[in-house]
Amino acid sequence: MSATASPADDSAEEASGLRKIIHVDMDAFYASVEQRDEPALRGLPIAVGGSGPRGVLTTCSYEARKFGCRSAMPSATARRLCPGLIFRPPRFAVYTQVSHQIRDIFLDYTPHVEPLSLDEAFLDVTEDLKGIGSAVRIAELIRARIKAETGLTASAGVSYNKFLAKLASDQHKPDGLCVIRPGEGAQFAQGLPVRRFFGIGPRGAEKMAGLGIETGADLTACDIAFLRGHFGAQADYLYRAARGIDLRRVKAGRARKSVGTERTLDKDISSGSALRKVLARIIELTWTRIEKSGSHGRTVTLKLKHGDFSQLTRARSLPSTVASKAEFEAIGHALLDEVLPLAQPVRLVGLTLSALDDESEQGLTQIGASQGSLPF
Repeated sequence: MSATASPADDSAEEASGLRKIIHVDMDAFYASVEQRDEPALRGLPIAVGGSGPRGVLTTCSYEARKFGCRSAMPSATARRLCPGLIFRPPRFAVYTQVSHQIRDIFLDYTPHVEPLSLDEAFLDVTEDLKGIGSAVRIAELIRARIKAETGLTASAGVSYNKFLAKLASDQHKPDGLCVIRPGEGAQFAQGLPVRRFFGIGPRGAEKMAGLGIETGADLTACDIAFLRGHFGAQADYLYRAARGIDLRRVKAGRARKSVGTERTLDKDISSGSALRKVLARIIELTWTRIEKSGSHGRTVTLKLKHGDFSQLTRARSLPSTVASKAEFEAIGHALLDEVLPLAQPVRLVGLTLSALDDESEQGLTQIGASQGSLPF
């Protein structure tokens, strides 16, 4: 695996794409909110998620992570790893409220905020509203304000592109700050295991290990033809990432694609009356989220997952947006009626509103900058 010429104009594009980017990631966000609101839980291993036999961890505290617990782990597995694990059901309305509070802090420094979820976001502070000029100083101020105003801690990464800023925010968790300055990106990326790269999951890392690729440095040693032969459409991303190159802009006002709720059941059910009760609860939760987000959509989709993990979906699109909760409820139940009686029991029920009328992504004008004009 030898290095050959890079994709065209890599170096020129990298130079013109330098910006001041901050990635802020709240530390064990949901679990930390629970510990903040219930002081008796502080310092204890807690998990947010379903505690039933089919429950799944949404997240867990750092005390629980010491036992090997992690997000998306079955609750039964987490309980075996940590017999003293304390479960709390998710309180998404509270998490959303805190997230909005944190978002308002971001917007005091820049209008260019791209939320990735309730607990993390990219900020472009190349031109900040307060004229501070230093991305590092802005990150410090934001973390201090989050702590003072919410009682929670956040980790931040500061760099000249999104890929590196996100890597950096994970470097010194929890409650940490890491800065990757212009000229340091390639060395930083090449010193990391490829599993840390966004988009490379366990299977991808296993495939790479079979090819002798375990670090960013190993990836750098691969030419683009080799990567395209083994990784197809992902090859160009891998080639650039190993060199610390990322040309994506922070996209402020990124529109959500859908609003929905899914529930994994404690036990499989096939009874129509039982499913209607589950669906009624899901409709309540989903409509609350729809109202909070101010979303208006035209398509309602029902999702059912069977015990063997096969899926059944039904959708209905209207010529105009769903006008009320009553209409949303009627469509949801009509979709369920279409599939009853069920051929086999169901383990998960979900309902989603999509085709939102605000589905658009607002881009930002790329501002070229030389390395010397970026005092981090």
